[in-house]
Amino acid sequence: MKPEDYMWDYRNPYLWMDRVVRSAFPPMMITCAITGGVQGKEANENLPETAEEQADAVYEVYKAGAASVHLHARDPENNSMTTSNPDHYSEVNKLIRERCPDIIINNTTGGGPHLSTEERMCCLYSDPAPDMASLNLGPFVLKVPVKERKEPLKHPRPAFLFDACIPASYTDINNYAKTMKDKGIKPEIELYHPGQYWVVQDLIREGNLDTPYMVQYVMGFQTSSYPTPANVLSLINELPDQSMFALIGVGPFQIPMNTMSILLGGHVRVGMEDNLYYKKGEKLKSNAQLVERVKRIAEDMNREVATAAQAREMLGLPAKS
Repeated sequence: MKPEDYMWDYRNPYLWMDRVVRSAFPPMMITCAITGGVQGKEANENLPETAEEQADAVYEVYKAGAASVHLHARDPENNSMTTSNPDHYSEVNKLIRERCPDIIINNTTGGGPHLSTEERMCCLYSDPAPDMASLNLGPFVLKVPVKERKEPLKHPRPAFLFDACIPASYTDINNYAKTMKDKGIKPEIELYHPGQYWVVQDLIREGNLDTPYMVQYVMGFQTSSYPTPANVLSLINELPDQSMFALIGVGPFQIPMNTMSILLGGHVRVGMEDNLYYKKGEKLKSNAQLVERVKRIAEDMNREVATAAQAREMLGLPAKS
């Protein structure tokens, strides 16, 4: 593929109409965030926590059509918490790489709410190393009720209200990005609201981002932009040149945001980090359910779904056999 096949001016109505007529949008990359850093099995018993459960979930979403997986390794001594130990990421990454040789492994530097800035970087030191890592563009405020974790689940604890600010400075964010660049790990740029484009421009000026840029909009998360079509179009309007974008929709906004990205020629993220329900009143049985659904929607809308090899080519990542 040539860069113009998968990067173009999303704001140009003539290009958009031409690609619709020719069914010429780029292959759509599906990322699956199989677990997260806050909720655990107390919220949905099918959410994967252990390294083995996460590897099983990744294999299922890979077979279903995901080209990339986003990972939060858990602490084996307390499965309700995200780890700060790179060895735990090494274990998960190794199990995944054995079963899915070419899938794009994307580790989190968001980690969990209790981690320090230094601890959030532990995932960058795993062996095997991730292909990508998330790069949050600023601080955000959370107020999340977390359910009681009852026996027979491991590591029970009472319910609590998590109410905090996750800090991040320009220096912190550039440190994350420079470390990724030095290690050959591509940042997945996590943009929560339009003011964070100031941070994108700073990262570019500092030489800590390489093209093509992958910008992922987090819509409907607390202190992020509201998940509306108008806000998505406004965010796309500010994309730097040589960029691709993906959309996350949190909770009930997952399908609307995914579908809008398919329509606009972007890419998507699904997964149990973002949404624990398949539909209203019906909890997810697996992450693969979400991948299967978004793949079906994309194909019905004449969007080819990218293989891991195609996604690697688009993102400028080395090929894997």
